[in-house]
Formats: sequence, structure tokens, C-alpha cells
Amino acid sequence: MAIEQIKMPQLGESVTEGTISKWLVSVGDKVNKYDPLAEVMTDKVNAEVPSSFTGVIKELIAEEGETYEVGQVILTIETEGGGEAAQAAPAETKGEDKTPAAPSASAPSAPADAPKGVRYSPAVLRLSQEHGIDLNQVTGTGGGGRITRKDLMKIIESGDIPTAAAAAAAPEKTKAPAQEAASAPSQPAASKQAAPAPNVPVMPGDVEIPVTGVRKAIAANMLRSKHEAPHAWTMMEVDVTNLVEYRNSIKGEFKQKEGFNLTFFAFFVKAVAQALKEFPQINSMWAGDKIIQKKDINISIAVATDDALFVPVIKAADEKTIKGIGREINDLALKVRTGKLTSAEMQGGTFTVNNTGSFGSVQSMGIINYPQAAILQVESIVKRPVVMNNGMIAVRDMVNLCMSLDHRVLDGLVCGRFLQRVKEILENTSKENTSIY
Repeated sequence: MAIEQIKMPQLGESVTEGTISKWLVSVGDKVNKYDPLAEVMTDKVNAEVPSSFTGVIKELIAEEGETYEVGQVILTIETEGGGEAAQAAPAETKGEDKTPAAPSASAPSAPADAPKGVRYSPAVLRLSQEHGIDLNQVTGTGGGGRITRKDLMKIIESGDIPTAAAAAAAPEKTKAPAQEAASAPSQPAASKQAAPAPNVPVMPGDVEIPVTGVRKAIAANMLRSKHEAPHAWTMMEVDVTNLVEYRNSIKGEFKQKEGFNLTFFAFFVKAVAQALKEFPQINSMWAGDKIIQKKDINISIAVATDDALFVPVIKAADEKTIKGIGREINDLALKVRTGKLTSAEMQGGTFTVNNTGSFGSVQSMGIINYPQAAILQVESIVKRPVVMNNGMIAVRDMVNLCMSLDHRVLDGLVCGRFLQRVKEILENTSKENTSIY
């Protein structure tokens, strides 16, 4: 017999942690290799973690609703004969040590004054050092009192940073965790680090809605984007009268021939993909000491359900026709709404286009889809009186394009030129100039 470990896998590009949303097995269950063990939420998508071994579930180390770093042990399996299993999954670490994996040699080391035996994940160490957080003063909410990245993000958001200097200057005001818990038993464990949740009275008839794993993932990603990326915003209005006339003149024939609707959004995504090819700086990501300019142009599109937001990706959008993009938009939206979207279809996005106009918005400021450098909101097309170049007033179909950008990566000049190019492509879209095939 041998005890094998299953670790939190890396389920996508730039993913550093995942949340166990639901266990699909229990202690004592017999599982075969590749059987699903748990549903994990990461970067707005649910994915199943398969077993790397055949055996019996020995222990569920991770808890439902808790977030764990990539590489941390989440469960153990008892197998017969470890040699074959090790060959089948060389990435898995054998042994009975159930503590999370120690940071790699390249990761920041634990503070010198950390309690003996305490281990911190690389993400926790990085955040603590970047913001001067004294980890000895932090009460963790993870399994076994482990300090998680979520704990530190709450502290950073609150602005009340526990530093070693502050602790030394006011030792008489500092209590040991056990003393504090004894003196205030009703106080949440993390209330020292973050502002307490609003005390919202629940009245008769009010409905309490639990925060789901999807909503938690959305909140964490949006908070990270706003916290780390200095957002700037710009908007440009575009005259799409010719585009509207062209699309409306062919939509019936197109639907009959292709079997799906030709939406305005497909024209906008195609224009953005073309402009990204001409302005590759926009198709970039911040990587700390460098900026990564992505070769592939993969457009993330936001698709909403009643209670969540998913961001599937149109791969190589610059190589696709308007018809091809339209088909992918239709297929991806259908997968989202029927629960068939896969983790792979959420990965690799380099720029996001959000169709906020679908519910009537005319102006909005999007939060960047981290770690991308920008997001474009396509607003509602509305008819407005416009003063033409000849001084005459005409009713035209107008749309606002609203762009949020990461000012670490991009400046106003290149973003302005990029939007001007998107505007030029859209305003010149017509039956004479544009083919959808």
C-alpha cells in the first residue's frame, strides 16, 4: 500500500489558486484513475479535478469553500503499489506529509521572525513583503489557521496594515490571538485585519442569498484587478449608420443560410481584432519587471447568466471572418447558458470586448480582465441627431466605445490611436467595402 497526494492543479494561464466548490467523493470511496474528485472554481469557471491514481480516498484535506494555492495537497489516496502510479503522474509528490508544499527556491523566503514550522505560500509572502504586512499579527482563516491570500487582500483593502514597527511602538495594545478571542468571542476571526461586514438588518420578507463559488471568484478577480492595475478610461463615439444598414439588409438571408443570427457584436469584435494586429502594444500584459506583448490575438467576450458572468475566448480572432466570429459568439454563449463551457474555452484571452449595449447601456467603465491590459465596452447603438461635415443635421446610428486601460502598460496616446482605428474600420463598414465571409 502507498499513500498518494492529489494537489491543487493549475487550471489556467496565470492561475495561482483555486476554491473547492464541491467534493464529489468521500473518505473510503473507491476511485479509478481519471475519475472526478472535486469541482474547483478558478477565474470564473468550474472545472473538475480528476484522480491521478486508482485507489481508496484516505483523507479530504481541503475544505469546501476554502481557497488553496496551486500545488497544495487537497486530498490523499491509498493505492496498491506506488510505482505504476508514480509513472502515470510524475508531477504528483509521493509521501505522507500532508502539509502544503514549501515555496520553491525562487519564491520569497519566510520572515526570519516567523514561528518555527510555519509555512506561507509564495503569493502570501509576496503580498506581505510588497505591503509591509507583519504576518505574526495576522490571524489566518484557512484550514488549520493558515494565512491565505484572501486574508491579506482583506487587510490591504481595509488600509489597516499590521506592521512590525506598529506592534513594537504599541506593545501594550497588542493581544495574543487567544486573549483576543477570549475577550471578544463573538468577533469574527479576521475582523482585526479587515473592516467588518456591514451590519445589515434582516427584516421579514428579506431574502438572504448565499455567495456562490462563481460570485466569490468574480469578486476576487475584480478586486485584484482594481487593486493592482491603475485604471484609466477613455471614450469615443462612432457613426455606424452604414454598418447598421448593411447588417439589416443581409440578416434575414444570413440566418436562413447559416442557421444563426448575424449580430452587430460580430462586426465590433472583428474590427477590434484587426486594430489589435495594427497596434500590438494593446495586446499586452503586465508581468512585474517586464511587459509581455502577446503574439496571438484572442478576444475574451463577457457572457452573463442570471447569477454569474463568464468570459469565454475567441481564439485567433484576427484570422477569422465576421461570419466565423459570429458563429463562435453564438456557440460560446449557448455553452455558457447550458452549463457546457469548458475550462479550456476560458483560457488564453489577451483582450476583452464586452457587449454592454445588449441591455441598453450607453456609457460604462469596465474593470480590466486581469492580467490583460485593457477592456472595451461596446455600448448600445442609438439614433441621434448629428451635425454633419456640411453643417446639416441628420439622424444617425451612433455608438459609444468605452475603453479602460492599465496605465502601467498603456498610455493615452496609443489607446487613442487604437480607438481611432477601430472607429475608422466601423465607419467604413458597408456592403461595398466589407465581406462577412
